[in-house]
Amino acid sequence: MAGPGEMVLKVGANTVCGTDGRIFRGEKTAGVRPGVIMGHEFSGYVHDIGDGVEGYEEGDLVGVMPTVPCLRCYYCENHLEHMCVDAKLYGYWIDGGLADYVLITAESIQRGAIVKALPGSKPEAVALAEPLGCVLNGADNYKTNIGDTVLIMGAGPIGLLHTMVNKHRGASQIIVINRSEGRLETARELGATHTALSGEVNIPEYVKDITGGLGAHVAVQCIGNLDLFQTALQSVRNGGRVNAFAGFPKGQMASIDPNLIHYNELTVTGGSNMGRNNYRKAVQLIGEGAINVGALHTDTFKLEDTAAALDHVTAGKGIKTAVVPE
Repeated sequence: MAGPGEMVLKVGANTVCGTDGRIFRGEKTAGVRPGVIMGHEFSGYVHDIGDGVEGYEEGDLVGVMPTVPCLRCYYCENHLEHMCVDAKLYGYWIDGGLADYVLITAESIQRGAIVKALPGSKPEAVALAEPLGCVLNGADNYKTNIGDTVLIMGAGPIGLLHTMVNKHRGASQIIVINRSEGRLETARELGATHTALSGEVNIPEYVKDITGGLGAHVAVQCIGNLDLFQTALQSVRNGGRVNAFAGFPKGQMASIDPNLIHYNELTVTGGSNMGRNNYRKAVQLIGEGAINVGALHTDTFKLEDTAAALDHVTAGKGIKTAVVPE
């Protein structure tokens, strides 16, 4: 039962990401409460509404932004709530979506982390508002303009989301590089205009051949290969933008030529997490069909088969795997 200011959701779907596997295996412990129910990419149907909660009805499909910002720290007060130093996350500290039901805290509701899906939205798609919102935040940092050429390195779920977002934002050429052909076929279906296998091309030369020798306006690194960061810097034109979106091995360093940044006047940004604004945009774009996240959903497991779903994702099978309670 929901207490005052709370809600209980019947989980609609929880999509699995690599971080879930790291938590499950004990490889990630920072910010993780021992014994927590995992799952931070999830949607659910309103099942029970506590006293004082308004704006929701039983049966509403909602998305849950997993980060609950404190709204008091320096970052929250300066429009960077996704960098909140005192945030609590579903699936890390608060029990998450790998369950039949999930309790939504009063703080989540009060702080605007629960967003109603548009009519006709599917729960598996709404669950993917979490990674899509993160990609929107990254795209806000690297600022694609209409007509730009964008290089995306890596065609996993995140790289494919960047592909769709850049198509939506008006990029005229989207070049996707990946080590396997299957994901490249999906990238072409979702908007890539040029694709290549990473082992078969010199990436900077390939990009410059496509762009009349100039290079891309933007390069987005979506795979945590340290050597590829230098490649990204070499693949953009003067005045270009490079975004390090991937997580990189902790404690290791990339070797780069800083003169590329200095003389070519490059802008280097990162991309991590999202705020409420981009989460709401993600739910809206999914509901409107503007970003076809459903194309990424390739596999579904029952809740009792969650361990098998985690193994499936860790092995790199499929694109996005959903765990759906019966």
